[in-house]
Amino acid sequence: MTDTELRAQSFEIAWTYLDQCGLLTGEQRDSARFILNRIDRMMLRGERRRLLLSNAAIDAYRLRPVLVTLNA
Repeated sequence: MTDTELRAQSFEIAWTYLDQCGLLTGEQRDSARFILNRIDRMMLRGERRRLLLSNAAIDAYRLRPVLVTLNA
């Protein structure tokens, strides 16, 4: 499996899980960027296990700080 395929599959697993659980919030582009950033950083460190990449991205997304905008 190429790195591109690994990245795409890991992202798809994470995205599908978060979407089905109703955890995707805010702008989809920002959410996708966050998930891919986490996967990319782990791949740069040498990680190649697809489920570990996707689960780490899911955990990071769930634990990320969320900015709340108050309209006064």
